[in-house]
Amino acid sequence: MTSPKSERLTDELRFPKPRNSAGRDVPVAIGVGLGLGALVIIALIVGPLAWYILLAAAGGLAQWEVGERLRESDWQLPRPVMIVGGQAMIWSSWPWGTHGAGTALLSTFLVLLVTRLFLHGTVEGARNWLRDVGVGVFQLLWIPFLMSLAAMLIRMDTPGGVAAPWVIITFMLCVVANDVGGYIAGVFFGKHPMAPVVSPKKSWEGFAGSIILGVAVGVASVIFLLDGPWWFGVALGVTLCVAATMGDIVESQFKRDLGIKDMSTLLPGHGGLMDRLDGMLPAAGMTWALISLLGL
Repeated sequence: MTSPKSERLTDELRFPKPRNSAGRDVPVAIGVGLGLGALVIIALIVGPLAWYILLAAAGGLAQWEVGERLRESDWQLPRPVMIVGGQAMIWSSWPWGTHGAGTALLSTFLVLLVTRLFLHGTVEGARNWLRDVGVGVFQLLWIPFLMSLAAMLIRMDTPGGVAAPWVIITFMLCVVANDVGGYIAGVFFGKHPMAPVVSPKKSWEGFAGSIILGVAVGVASVIFLLDGPWWFGVALGVTLCVAATMGDIVESQFKRDLGIKDMSTLLPGHGGLMDRLDGMLPAAGMTWALISLLGL
């Protein structure tokens, strides 16, 4: 028979109960996440062309998904222009890098200006032209331009001669660490909301967990996978955690403006494709920027 004192000691040693719910079917979400991870690994093994095909397909689906949600809320964009222009941005980055992606972005922007102006013909005047063009430019920068930077990672020359797939794996590990650290810390210790008006479940404790695990994974990955200095791992971990978190918050505000919870039901346990890419895309862009500026 245990004494009251030993029972109290046992209660104190128990793992803290979660303060918050996850809000998702975690086992299903993990299974889908593993499946997506397998697609990425296969594409990296096959080579640069497979990587570009995977990202071009994801970019097209993400633009279609966002376009559908905008259309349901009476935002009017010429979808063929948006999707074809987005594909042009991604594929132009293969031979011409940022110059190709930038040229395709400018060309798509100019075509968008004219096609949205005459979306209803030349007799009926354009309504909400400035509003729709503005969200169209946002979509082009948000999805295909950042996707172009992610695609270019596979063909990027690194000062240390590190194989490009290891760079991509490193950035993805940091983003996964951001999600896992934020999830664990937020569920068990989340007390102070980070942006309650935009994303009520995101807390400062969760963000701290993201930074801690993200930096730890960043340092370990840079040292053991990229043969780089530890300080670059710290810079990469912090930068990608901040970028991924801001990407998540931006997408939350986007959905809040449209009055929706998820972009779609394409990925069980996650929602839509953009619900999975919201943090990955800005993190990929910042990975490209850091390596371009600082090297390895």
